[in-house]
Amino acid sequence: MSFVYKKRVSTFDIINNILLAFISLISIFPFIYVFSVSFTDPDTYIPFKFYLFPEQFSLASYKYILSTRIFMDSLKNTTFITVIGTLLNLIFTFSFAYSLSKKRTPGRNFMLGCVIVSLLFHAGIIPNYLLVKEMGLLNSYWSLIWPTLTNAWSLIVVKSFMDSLPEELEEAARIDGCNDLSIFFRIVIPLSMPAMAAFTLFFAVAHWNAYFNALIYLTDTNKWTLQVLIKTLVVDSDSSGVAQAGAAEDKLIPQETIRMAAVMLAMLPILVVYPFLQKHFAKGVMVGSIKG
Repeated sequence: MSFVYKKRVSTFDIINNILLAFISLISIFPFIYVFSVSFTDPDTYIPFKFYLFPEQFSLASYKYILSTRIFMDSLKNTTFITVIGTLLNLIFTFSFAYSLSKKRTPGRNFMLGCVIVSLLFHAGIIPNYLLVKEMGLLNSYWSLIWPTLTNAWSLIVVKSFMDSLPEELEEAARIDGCNDLSIFFRIVIPLSMPAMAAFTLFFAVAHWNAYFNALIYLTDTNKWTLQVLIKTLVVDSDSSGVAQAGAAEDKLIPQETIRMAAVMLAMLPILVVYPFLQKHFAKGVMVGSIKG
């Protein structure tokens, strides 16, 4: 005789699911609006009208914004900062965390104490600006890279993950004649791939979305990052940013469709990269949480 177990659905579950679905719809509506307006034909666009679907599909706004020099320059600048910055972040974070995870490292306790202090206390905007200025990095791409090579939270999380790696693997590697560098690149790094995938996404998103530091450190419009340009297009719609973006063609395209197309292009790279890292991301976000 077989029994069929049926889970009882409570009133709370029903109300909770309805509420979550409603909040999800509210959250996704702005993205639908941005998407729809960006693909709307400028000739049929009506200001202050809510669009769920483009009334007349068109790529005119994308062609328009991609034909502007200032947008393409900002895209190249942001891509350079993101790629180089993320690569250096991974190198410094994982190598530093590996040295902190070894008790035989000279000055380990002092360095670990400095990391914890920097986690609790932050110098502030003005000291950081003065430091960047004294280093001669103002109006340079490196002003967005060198001061953020690593951070205390990432170091502590990665260190905790490396503490959980079996010491027997390193001991066996030393018996086979491996030194610290060989152990790091041949054993530690391959075992840390889930963590590296997660932190690659963290660092890449942080560099891609860099706005405030770029705003105060980069004064040359030719070195603007994409987020600074997007802010100029979306918020300062009457400033020179839109004027420069509108210099590509004689035909005037409504500014709203240009702004929405620029926002979509700014979001697209992260949306494209995330699915490829999602497999490792779920494991990576738990690094250091369980030691075994």
